[in-house]
Amino acid sequence: MQIPSQYLEQVVDQLASLPGIGRRTALRLALDLLKRSEVELSDFIGALTALQDKVLHCRRCGNIADTQICQICNNSRRDSSLICVVEDIRDVMAIESTNTYNGLYHVLGGLISPMDGVGPQQLNIVNLTERVQNEAPKEVILALSPTMEGDTTNFYIYKKIKEYPLLITRISRGIAVGSEIQYADELTLGRSLQQRQLFDLAQ
Repeated sequence: MQIPSQYLEQVVDQLASLPGIGRRTALRLALDLLKRSEVELSDFIGALTALQDKVLHCRRCGNIADTQICQICNNSRRDSSLICVVEDIRDVMAIESTNTYNGLYHVLGGLISPMDGVGPQQLNIVNLTERVQNEAPKEVILALSPTMEGDTTNFYIYKKIKEYPLLITRISRGIAVGSEIQYADELTLGRSLQQRQLFDLAQ
């Protein structure tokens, strides 16, 4: 498609680089931005700048936050004896939306995937073992997607923390094998958490 302005094309290119946004959608969004007032555009740009400059990762769990420690870790009403290990921030949001879990989280920032060049050292796993050692939780719940990468990561974490006096569980297989946590409906995800099982290498 022919775009009559190089500046418009630059915006289209940037928008099209976002996941799930094709060039047609990117062009529609860029043209909408072009119609907005200077104040609206300034607010839009300000929000993006703040996203980059001010959104932090919680020093304790890796969740996104506006402060050094996220709201969940700072909440004294949460059960600190439970740590739910998830792949990324979207999984925290998905689990929170079920209203069935009241413990803490640990965000890995991805899954072990040798094919993609992602090893344990690229993930937030060392911090998890330190939390297990220092915070002495009663249970660690492995809430990773039931994919090959998820199972590999589950196994690695299990080997790292199995010597500590705690329960190591994983969510039940109510979530279909090969699917991702963030796309599960709230009812299925909630039940998978409530019906979690002891982590067993034979399963």
